[in-house]
Amino acid sequence: MTLRLCCILALLCTLSAAPARADDDRLRADLHEQVVQVPVKVEGWFGVKEVLLTATIYRPNGEGPFPVVVLNHGTPPHAADRAKIGRFRRIPQIREFIKRGFAVIVPIRRGQGATGGDYAEDKGKCASPVYYEAGRAAGRDIVAAAEYAAKLPFVHPECVILVGQSAGGFGSLAAASMNPGGLIAVINFSGGHGGDPATRPGEPCDPQSLAATVSRFSRTIRVPVLWHYAENDKFFSPKYVREWFAAFEKAGGKGRLVIQPPFGEDGHGLFHSMDGIPIWTREFDAFLKDFGVGGGTCGIRTLP
Repeated sequence: MTLRLCCILALLCTLSAAPARADDDRLRADLHEQVVQVPVKVEGWFGVKEVLLTATIYRPNGEGPFPVVVLNHGTPPHAADRAKIGRFRRIPQIREFIKRGFAVIVPIRRGQGATGGDYAEDKGKCASPVYYEAGRAAGRDIVAAAEYAAKLPFVHPECVILVGQSAGGFGSLAAASMNPGGLIAVINFSGGHGGDPATRPGEPCDPQSLAATVSRFSRTIRVPVLWHYAENDKFFSPKYVREWFAAFEKAGGKGRLVIQPPFGEDGHGLFHSMDGIPIWTREFDAFLKDFGVGGGTCGIRTLP
């Protein structure tokens, strides 16, 4: 009798827990949320193979065509945390783009979150990081998502903006250097690679190597880039950010660097914070307006 009761209680606990998990990941009908698989071709030991990236699409009401934001996640410093990215459902931030008339696609890059598989963006040793190769790997995934989105019937194929945070911002620079069709701007929130606030606060691995990589990418970037950071970023100190932006401009890049006053305990998380939304949206709107992004033909709404 006791064993039977234990089994019944265990079953009830399982059933009561299941709906909570489902609700947490339930598709948002009001945002037309859908999960898709984005193919990307990658080179391996045995030639080229196709890998599928899990991506989530959101869009405004109506038929479009809408400009599209490709929203790119960061990468935790420690491998054990990469699976926690999930589908990177930053709903409050996504709503801000939708309010401005954008559709949004959120790809999860190889080896991370809902996509899983082999991690493609390993920087190597801290003393001699391979930032260019890591960035190119991220960039290929981002370009694949941008090209997938541009073919959707409700997307304006000539109105693509790459938006990335942390490693996603760095990857967006790499992707922009590949000049995907329809690209009109890049928004780099706290972008970089090789940072670890627990062991080297503000001191990324070999920042001069990252500057050289940024310079290399910037030679072929043809669209304006907003660089947006905070003074107390514990991944990437502003002194290095300024060096990276200088390398970007020297190589021919056009854009704007904004370094906000200290935000919270670690300004690296400004984009993710509800309190950060009024800060970054103000700079986002100003950047699009000042640089004439979309040229009035993409249907972008900048808010006052």
